[in-house]
Amino acid sequence: MSTTTPLTAAELVALGAQAGTPCSDCSALACPGWESVRGGAELSQLARVGTLRDPALDEPTVEEHHPAGTRGDSADAPIAPAWFPYNRCDVWRCTRCASVFLRYTEYGGYYNDERIRRLDPARVVDA
Repeated sequence: MSTTTPLTAAELVALGAQAGTPCSDCSALACPGWESVRGGAELSQLARVGTLRDPALDEPTVEEHHPAGTRGDSADAPIAPAWFPYNRCDVWRCTRCASVFLRYTEYGGYYNDERIRRLDPARVVDA
């Protein structure tokens, strides 16, 4: 699997379908909606397996995809790879249990906030 070519929605679903149940090493990271990575969280067991970033786009959209009125931190929010924040994510897998996570960094005026969401393949949409 290439780490520079963005994964398609179908590839993301397939990757998520292979995922295991979060183990004790990554269960604290298994957020159903976007959450900040907690201070002191152990991330060394996660290996980058792909990206949703399109290198051909200098500035991907910051528009979000919420057709049912969800929000980014909603557990039932769709995972739409072409839309923010997914279009700025890398895809990571736990080396111990194969759980899959999406990660990106939110850049604010005076802060950087690393965020994480467990990949739920049932939430992936190709919109």
